[in-house]
Amino acid sequence: MARVLVTEEIADRGLDQLRAAGHHVEVRTGLTADDLLEAVGAVNALIIRSATQITAEVLAAAPDLVVVGRAGIGLDNVDVAAATERGVMVVNAPQSNVISAAEHTVAMLLAQARNIPQAHAALAAGKWERSKWSGVELHGKTLGVVGLGRVGALVAQRCLAFGMRLIAFDPFVSADRARQMSVELRSLEELVGESDFLTIHLPKTPDTIGLIGKDLLAKARPGLRIINTARGGIVDEVALAEALDAGIIAGAALDVFDTEPTTESPLFGRADVVVTPHLGASTAEAQDKAGITIAEQLELALAGEFVPYAVNVDAAEASETVRPFLPLAERLGRFFGSLTDAIPASIDVTFTGPIADYDTRILTLSALRGLFGGVLEEQVTFVNAPQIAAERGLEVNQSTSSTSHDYVNLIAIRGGGHSVAGTLTGTRLHPRLVLVDDHEVEVPPAPNMLVVRNEDRPGMLAAVTAALGEAGVNISDLALGRSPTGQAALIVAATDDVVPDEVVEVLAGTDGIIEVHRAGC
Repeated sequence: MARVLVTEEIADRGLDQLRAAGHHVEVRTGLTADDLLEAVGAVNALIIRSATQITAEVLAAAPDLVVVGRAGIGLDNVDVAAATERGVMVVNAPQSNVISAAEHTVAMLLAQARNIPQAHAALAAGKWERSKWSGVELHGKTLGVVGLGRVGALVAQRCLAFGMRLIAFDPFVSADRARQMSVELRSLEELVGESDFLTIHLPKTPDTIGLIGKDLLAKARPGLRIINTARGGIVDEVALAEALDAGIIAGAALDVFDTEPTTESPLFGRADVVVTPHLGASTAEAQDKAGITIAEQLELALAGEFVPYAVNVDAAEASETVRPFLPLAERLGRFFGSLTDAIPASIDVTFTGPIADYDTRILTLSALRGLFGGVLEEQVTFVNAPQIAAERGLEVNQSTSSTSHDYVNLIAIRGGGHSVAGTLTGTRLHPRLVLVDDHEVEVPPAPNMLVVRNEDRPGMLAAVTAALGEAGVNISDLALGRSPTGQAALIVAATDDVVPDEVVEVLAGTDGIIEVHRAGC
């Protein structure tokens, strides 16, 4: 059971899911910065939204923290670098509010084009001002999309139905992909110079803060209208107000601001600006999905399993083909670690077969978790495994080959004079150890195993089984490993219980036995 602290309003379904899994969930909203520092002292997981600031100081005050979950997309209120340094996983719910955000963007676009909130306010105040609030059509106009990510792509799709011409700036989208979306790619300067409407869908980073500023606005096409439902600070509010005053920009619609919450901005109170208080994700559906998604991610993180939406893992995605191999890679790493007397200077992790055609970095991280998890007191995660390797001077090399001679897929680890390899067999993908120190074996991995290297002569197997039998240790699986020369000089046994120290000592002193390792995976 883990302690989960929730500092902002989250849908009950997600919290109930965590409680049903046996975790203690405490909801404390409205915490001050000092209150938060005190509250995180013994928590294992944090759930936040956009208001709670997770700084390096907060992370340092939470020694038991495993994961920070952001129920939404943006992470500008989380010091991800500091979290990574401390081995804390940061996860979000990137798909939970994309539809709501896209729909709100279109709503803001229409509200700006047709002056809907201004006309409503006037009529509600007893003024019939039909001619004053005349607007413009979207049909035939050019929409510039800054960022063709999940939300940007959905907005483009919806605006295409209005008959708009679509252009976009996104250096990470290929021209072919853009053409499939009926979008033409442009530079940012070209985009503002050609667009009638400009909609922004970027994360808030040091590179994007103030991106839509005075210099860029000066290059805008006359009559440009700007919509920002992404993150505050990307649009320079002062520069935008000045551009509106100068007539360079015809109007704007903003859902996000430099500082939130806020009731002050140079854009408030203007007839040519539509504003909402960060409502992009504020739908019942989005909140429900965000709560459920973040609960699922926290459960996986707390269990030490693969987390699809981890943002600070060097391989945050695993294909359906690769994912079944994650437990095998970790078990191989743990088994390899039990064969070595010390962490070697370097290891080579090799993937052969069809899995080599996929991104296998997450499998290497899983192997490192197994390798270090069996020898370190600190928790080893997908986040801090590379850091632990670097701190201990372990060089990790990964290689792939789509050709596998003996098995469909194979994962192998070599280093420090030892080697292990494993695969998944059958339609149920049963794990198998198939190579130990270059000796061919075939045995299911188990928590308790014994590896004996011996001379290739009669009586060796009998000596091992007799010693285990006398100690009352039952053998559940056993394999004789053959070397490349064909000699049966390795015994790998899986046992029901841990082999006692005295049995290991007896075997190590037995004539003909070269080396004994108590292993497990």
